[in-house]
Amino acid sequence: MRDHGGDLDRARAAYGGAAGAWIDLSTGINRVPYPMPALAPADLCALPQRDARDDLIAAARKAYATRAAILPLAGAQAAIQLVPALVRERVAGPGAIDARVVAPTYNEHAGALTGAGIAVRAVAAPCDLAGADVAVAVNPNNPDGREYPPAELIALAKNVGLLVIDESFADAMPELSLAPHLGEGAPDNILVLRSFGKFYGLAGLRLGFVLGAAPLIARLESMAGPWAVSGPAIAAGRIALRDAPWRARSIARLAEDCARLDALAIASGWDLVGGTALFRTYTIPGGAASAQDALAGHHIWSRVFPYADDWLRLGLPGDEAEWRRLGEALR
Repeated sequence: MRDHGGDLDRARAAYGGAAGAWIDLSTGINRVPYPMPALAPADLCALPQRDARDDLIAAARKAYATRAAILPLAGAQAAIQLVPALVRERVAGPGAIDARVVAPTYNEHAGALTGAGIAVRAVAAPCDLAGADVAVAVNPNNPDGREYPPAELIALAKNVGLLVIDESFADAMPELSLAPHLGEGAPDNILVLRSFGKFYGLAGLRLGFVLGAAPLIARLESMAGPWAVSGPAIAAGRIALRDAPWRARSIARLAEDCARLDALAIASGWDLVGGTALFRTYTIPGGAASAQDALAGHHIWSRVFPYADDWLRLGLPGDEAEWRRLGEALR
């Protein structure tokens, strides 16, 4: 398995402690989750129905302010896994496929492509993607929080075969999203990936979406097969995506919490690299491994990166008890 956060099993094996004793800040998952709605028996016992899935799509279309075709899947990761097969269909001829990813970023994009036998070239900026058969960027980026204006990405789409924009952390920054531009003059070779579980704090449900032109989405739907999303995920998504007041309150709270976390980190001598509304990445004097080890001694798990030995990423604590524990650990 590729390097990821959320690996509490590894933390517990190294540092001990029951799972419930740990605060997992190694992921960018909202630790103040949407209150899970009650499930009807059919949500668990029956195969998901077309009308419920269509209603989920309608809820996503309104939440993301888009007219694009939408395919619900078991997380944005499921869409990432389908991209290589779609690319092979679109690139005719015996030559090598030119695949490029703006890096450093979420490693599953390059991993899925290379796993399908497609060589990937890491590039430094979106402008370096021009000319690629498939071009991938995460906006805002994980883990450094870089942001790319929609107009820049729309212009780029005219110079690549397929443009994949991962917006898994864009819920709190709708102004960055390409979703409202799809079907409104943007090229039809763009796929936008959205995560549900991160912002809504329900990652275990495994729900996400891929948005794009109808022919692309229809092909991906055929690849995904029937029942690509579970009944519980459909039920929760239909309600949560329509809860605009909860979304607005969460965006406001997360902005305050980002400032609070940055203040704690800077007071500890760390420097901000960047981040999103759900995580912050810092440079650590003396190296990130020692800081991760110190936090783990307090049963707080963080994320380090193999390509930057002084970077450490922290998600945002949830309740006040978690904030107190983190503050004490940093002191």
